Amino acid sequence: MKRTITLTVNGTERQLTVEDHWLLSDVLREQLKLYGVREGCGTAVCGSCTVLVNGAPIASCLTLAARLDGARIETIEGLSQGPRLHPVQEAFLEERAFQCGYCTPGYILAVKALLEELPDADEEETKHYLAGNYCRCAGYQDILRAVGSARLKLAQQRAATTS
Repeated sequence: MKRTITLTVNGTERQLTVEDHWLLSDVLREQLKLYGVREGCGTAVCGSCTVLVNGAPIASCLTLAARLDGARIETIEGLSQGPRLHPVQEAFLEERAFQCGYCTPGYILAVKALLEELPDADEEETKHYLAGNYCRCAGYQDILRAVGSARLKLAQQRAATTS
């Protein structure tokens, strides 16, 4: 059955016509052309399809779009502000926390959610939070360094706005 839903995607309200069985990952890629949303496994194991729904990371490859009417969705395309990268994106670049880049958008969004929810997460909490994201070609130590770097950047950003 087709239905019209309203989603706020990367800050823009969108009305979309979807079938009840359509997955969020397919709607984002096929209707909105947001190709940073990737499908690696189709079983919510790898994290490549991670997007933020109302600020929380979810596997878009198993999420029915029709159930998200009224939700706020953030993809990697909505993270930067014009040419200025988000601090998590900057940290991933500076720490070279990627190789092929296939899993990188999902990781970056998961790290953003982690640092908003647990800004002082230690290494064990970080590993636990990111356990649903896998990388087959980059070193996890690079990713953990990027998380630490992003944590510092965000703390500096918060301090600058409160002064």
